[in-house]
Amino acid sequence: MTRTHTQRLARLEKLAHSMDSAFRIPVIGMRVGYDAIIGLVPGIGDALTLIPALIILAEAKRLGAAPHVMGRMGLNTALDVLVGSVPVIGDLFDAKFKSNRRNVAILRAHLHEKGAVPERNSPLQTA
Repeated sequence: MTRTHTQRLARLEKLAHSMDSAFRIPVIGMRVGYDAIIGLVPGIGDALTLIPALIILAEAKRLGAAPHVMGRMGLNTALDVLVGSVPVIGDLFDAKFKSNRRNVAILRAHLHEKGAVPERNSPLQTA
């Protein structure tokens, strides 16, 4: 287990939380992040929210994620971008799917299997 891997993964988890779950919507209790909010801006919003997703993918590669893990994470990101670009429905999908958190959970599980980081219980890991 390396401290560097754990620290880098913790930074990715913070980024994913900011993008997917930073704010709680009163009354309904749903959590959304900057991805859902910025994504409301047609065209440019979806392009801007792709940047943090690509940062997570690039860092996963640097941390030694296996090709099958990168593929799964890439599919999550592609699905988020494709469906997220559909007005209204895509915004609702973004708020519910939380691709950044999913990808970081996938990465954590993979790195844990390799013995590089400790396991952490996450709602998305059990979903």
